[in-house]
Amino acid sequence: MDFTRDEGQDAVAEVVVSLMERELARDMDLWPSLVDSGLLALALPERHGGDGMGLPEVSVLLTELAMDAVAVPALPTLGFGVLPLLASAPEKIVAQVLPDVAKGTVLTAALSEPAAPFTIKPETTAVTSGDTVRITGRKVAVPYAEQARWLLVPTSSGIALVDSEADGLVKTPTPVSGGIPECTVLLDEVEIPVAQLWATGLVELHRLALASIGAVADGLLKGAIILTAEHLRTRRQFGRPLAEFQAVAQQIADLYVVSRTLHVAAVSANWALAQNDASQRQSDRIDDDLEILAYTVTAELPMAMQKCHHLHGGLGVDMTHPMHRYYSQAKDIARWLGGASFRLDRLGARCSST
Repeated sequence: MDFTRDEGQDAVAEVVVSLMERELARDMDLWPSLVDSGLLALALPERHGGDGMGLPEVSVLLTELAMDAVAVPALPTLGFGVLPLLASAPEKIVAQVLPDVAKGTVLTAALSEPAAPFTIKPETTAVTSGDTVRITGRKVAVPYAEQARWLLVPTSSGIALVDSEADGLVKTPTPVSGGIPECTVLLDEVEIPVAQLWATGLVELHRLALASIGAVADGLLKGAIILTAEHLRTRRQFGRPLAEFQAVAQQIADLYVVSRTLHVAAVSANWALAQNDASQRQSDRIDDDLEILAYTVTAELPMAMQKCHHLHGGLGVDMTHPMHRYYSQAKDIARWLGGASFRLDRLGARCSST
């Protein structure tokens, strides 16, 4: 077990940091620069014009972007789209979709249904008739659904690749905390070719999505703490920097402990998932680590962001200050995961079954 970044991961981090230093945009205006940098191609197979890297490098990319609270569709495109397609989709689908990702095509996945986050038993149906499949159901909290070219849609019969502009597919924007748009997606007998439905891969889709969300959460909290620590170092009260007050120092120390805990949970889960080991023991270890990660994100991340806000005082809620971007994204990804109570129940169920 070695969580040290290798040369490839370090190189990805350096490219992202360099890009962030050159660019001012932290929203979709940054997307063309990400495309030009080649970062979107890092997980694509070499046969499709990519670098042939995998989850470890994608996780580094997502973490580094999150440290600046960047609101671009890197998480759904790479973590919910590219990696799951490579893990389970037929080669024909991979060849159809992935080459365009390097050019900026957005992918996403509809992971949740009403009252069922990351549902393992989708109620969305896929009925096959000859060479056509008709999909019917409702998905909620689908990030970047309006911007996406393709949606991965879990159904009762497997995972479907659906054109976002298909007839019968209706996208309704829903309220969010910050700059990451999402939609409720209604599918009313949406037709796709039978080749765009495959029976396996839901487990891999959920695992990779959880690991990728964990990498983003790790970066968000790191970035928020750096921002908060700098504020406390430079902001003075009663003639002294805020950082010199004992109560303030204790709070920032608590935040550091939470950040390190989340980092270990994220890196451990991503490392375990990236290992080429198909044994039942390793599979159980992966799911244990991912459930711990999901609970840590939902239980600790929003409260830590709230404390960062508190330490900023009124400045933290000013829309011209970047702190709100970190807090809003943290709230949204915790909601995507179903919240702390839901994740604690999932974690408890795993503990009681072993």
